[in-house]
Amino acid sequence: MSLLLRAGLLGLASGSRSTLGVAALVLTAKPAQSFLPRRSAAHTRWTRRIALLGSTGELVGDKLPQTPSRSQPRAAGLRLILGAISGAALAHREGSSRRRTMAGGVVGALGAAVGTRLGASWRGVATKKFGPDLPGAIVEDAVAMAAAKYATGGRGRILR
Repeated sequence: MSLLLRAGLLGLASGSRSTLGVAALVLTAKPAQSFLPRRSAAHTRWTRRIALLGSTGELVGDKLPQTPSRSQPRAAGLRLILGAISGAALAHREGSSRRRTMAGGVVGALGAAVGTRLGASWRGVATKKFGPDLPGAIVEDAVAMAAAKYATGGRGRILR
């Protein structure tokens, strides 16, 4: 699958769950494919634990009634930024040129915009059909995690 399509999928995951794109990159990073300036930073056990804890916290927190809407400007902006970072980091990790890395960032941001909008729409449809928000949220989680896993190749162990 093309790198730009994978960057878009990672952005889509970030649009659904903002931390998921970056967490997927950290959790699947190999020493030879670091996406951070310091090669060892993405490979420490603590970095992986923090990424896993952060994304798990967001998966849980998203279901709480007091969680603000993702369509609010700050929340949507954060998702676009994290989608862009995820797409660019994926391209960089794959050894792409600067131009292709920037394209990965743009496609990641576009994927995040799509993920934000589709996720909110899906949750609205699911709420009308099922009543409570939880079934729709769980399906959205599964789709976002599958997109992130597919985009990153799903390689690597979570905690080494």
